[in-house]
Formats: sequence, structure tokens, C-alpha cells
Amino acid sequence: MREAVSSLVHDGDTVVIEGFTHLICFAAGHEIIRQKRRDLTLCRLTPDLIYDQMIGAGCARKLVFSWAGNPGVGSLHSFRRILEGKTAGKLEIEEYSHFGMVARFSAGAARLPFWPMRNYKGTDLPEANPLIRTVRCPYTGEDLATVPALNPDVTIVHAQRADQDGNTQIWGLLGVQKEAAFASKRVIVVVEELVDEKVVRSDPNRTLIPGFIVDAVVVEPWGAHPSYAQGYYDRDNDFYVAWEDISKDPVKFQTYLDEYVFGVPDRKAYMAKSKGLAERLNAKDKVCQGVNYGF
Repeated sequence: MREAVSSLVHDGDTVVIEGFTHLICFAAGHEIIRQKRRDLTLCRLTPDLIYDQMIGAGCARKLVFSWAGNPGVGSLHSFRRILEGKTAGKLEIEEYSHFGMVARFSAGAARLPFWPMRNYKGTDLPEANPLIRTVRCPYTGEDLATVPALNPDVTIVHAQRADQDGNTQIWGLLGVQKEAAFASKRVIVVVEELVDEKVVRSDPNRTLIPGFIVDAVVVEPWGAHPSYAQGYYDRDNDFYVAWEDISKDPVKFQTYLDEYVFGVPDRKAYMAKSKGLAERLNAKDKVCQGVNYGF
């Protein structure tokens, strides 16, 4: 992880750490914080706790997002403090709907300049964001909303497994991992386990990201915690609740960073500090029905 971030994530980059609730790579975010990257443009459908941590750590210059909050709990308080001018620094924001962000990644992946959609009517988001515009359909004459393509410098995807060539398999809840990866200049894949190519070939429909667009594969068990990895470990809902109290207080926030980010060299050491965590969250076996790919 250290090498991948050092070589592929640079100051001033536009960075995507993907995963919609599921498979959010906190390990990569923590390594970016440890390496003190600055002036990043962070993009996600929902910033989640990892971007709250990265914003509070001073990594971000701009946030491009849809909904911002601690899911099911409350606010992202580091994000909120900087917007309200209660802490040093400035953060530029660029807000869309969820589908607006999906459309931006889709346009970027297809190498199109923009994406049309029937969104934003009756909302004031276009007033807040001048990049949301309209175009007249040449076929129907209908006025459609448009959003510009998003082509990140680097996208980081957490997944269950990949082979040594970077062919990456994901199952469970999906976000826009595929679209963000194809839209991006560079791609880092972080996986729970590295498997033989035969495993990937035996179950091809689970391959979401092909190896030919992947720049680095990092094997990092528990790299998504406190998010989850279907089939490996559950979401740490207790941590999401606890984050409300931690992030509200700048002193507690800094103490968390000092202990669990700067205070550990890697994810293995992070897990060693969290006694009983694996036993509490380890997934129970629930194997799905297999399929026959034979001819």
C-alpha cells in the first residue's frame, strides 16, 4: 500500500476511493493521510467517514460529491467545521445528485464530454452548481439536464479478490467501481486476497475490472474496515455510531488520527490495536448456488 500510494497518488490529484457503503478502502485513505498528500480533489457519491477523516487531516482542497453524511447516524463533522469556517483552511465543494455523479463517471468511462439525463427539475442544485446545464435533444426537442465527464487522476477500488494480473472480482452491493476505474488515468485495486488466475477464469461474471486497466494490486486484508467486504467481514456499525462523538470534537478527532492512522505503519498494525474486532465481525459462511459454465 505504501508503495502504491507513493507512486500513484500525487499532490493536487483528483482522487476517487470507490465503494457505495460496501468495500470502501479506508486503508488507502489512511495511507494517503500518513503520506501527507495535499490539495487533493476528492470525489465520491457519498463522502462517508473516510473523506471526513481525509478532510480533517488536511488532504483536500475540493470535494465533489452527492450526499454528505454519516449514514444512519448524522453529520460529517470535520467536513462541516471547515465549511462553517470553524477550523483553519478552505474546502471548495461541487455537489450533484447521486445519479449525477454516476452520470459523470459514466461519461468519463465512455470518453464522452457530458451525460444527458432527466434530473434536477424542481431542484435548486443547478443554481448552486453552474456545471449542471441543459441541452436540447436533437431527436425530441426536449430540454435535458447535463453533467460533465469526470476523469480522475487515480481511482482506488477495494474488492474481495484479484489475480496477479489485476483481474478483479467483486460481489455484493456495487457502487460505480467499474465506471470510475474505466474513467480514471490510474487504478489501484486493493483486495482481501490474491487468487490464482484459474479461480478468476472459473467464475468470469464476477470480474468487474479487467487487469489491463489496473496499475497496482495491493493485498490488504481488512482494508475496508469499518466498511465491510461481503463474505469476509461485516460492517462495523458500532464504529460509525462512535464516529459521531469522535468527529464532533477536534481534540478527539486528532487523537484518533494519532493513534489509528499516524500511530500505525499499516493495516496489520491497525488491526492489532483493535482486539476482538475480527472475532466480532468475521463473516459466517453462506455459500451461494454454483453455476455451470460448461459447453
